[in-house]
Amino acid sequence: MAMDFTRSGNPVLGENTFRTGEVVAFGDTMTVNGVINKTGILLVLVTIGAILPWTRYFANPADPLVSVMMIGGIIGGLVMALVTTFKKDWAPITAPAYALLQGLALGGISAMFEMTYPGIALQAMALTIGVLAVMLMAYRSGLIKATEKFRMGVVAATGAIFLVYMVSFVLSFFGIQVSFLYGNSLLSIGISGVIVVVAALNLILDFDLIEKGVSQGAPRKFEWFAGFALMVTLIWLYLELLRLLSKINSRR
Repeated sequence: MAMDFTRSGNPVLGENTFRTGEVVAFGDTMTVNGVINKTGILLVLVTIGAILPWTRYFANPADPLVSVMMIGGIIGGLVMALVTTFKKDWAPITAPAYALLQGLALGGISAMFEMTYPGIALQAMALTIGVLAVMLMAYRSGLIKATEKFRMGVVAATGAIFLVYMVSFVLSFFGIQVSFLYGNSLLSIGISGVIVVVAALNLILDFDLIEKGVSQGAPRKFEWFAGFALMVTLIWLYLELLRLLSKINSRR
């Protein structure tokens, strides 16, 4: 029987994510515990990657190496994400590389926010973990179900957010600042809150797709890819929480 998965809001998880051919793979198959373990390893690698830019920034905020690491982490992370998405079999190698590179970017970004608003990085991390736990409990209890309408709504909202960010990025080259995205007005804070909610709801779709992969016997090697996919959502959620908290703190 061919594996049939509906689309996730996560850009790296789609209906063909766990396809390995015309039939489900036999032998070692992915498990929930396996995905959890791989995700844990990736989280550790992100933390390791973040240590150097974090410490160097606080030692010297003008250190040019911090900017180099951040830019390299962003570009390198994007490249690794694209490679992992299109070459899923490479995930055992590319997913850890992605995590380390994203750590370089997140370490520098977090340090800059932390310097301005002490304690904000820890708050964002705690909230990210809290949201993950709440979403997992909501999914496991059946409180939130990944129905087709729910899935389509989250995918549409995610796509809209991506489009707005891309338009904002292009406008920035012409000196046009989209205030409702980057300001600290109540409207801007509200929009950031909505984006955080959409990022959180993407976790439900990720859980659902991974559970289907486990139940239908996807190969164990896809545990790395599933862990990578969760990291993409978690990193997005963390960054949005960081932005939201910074907007709130800037009004005090």
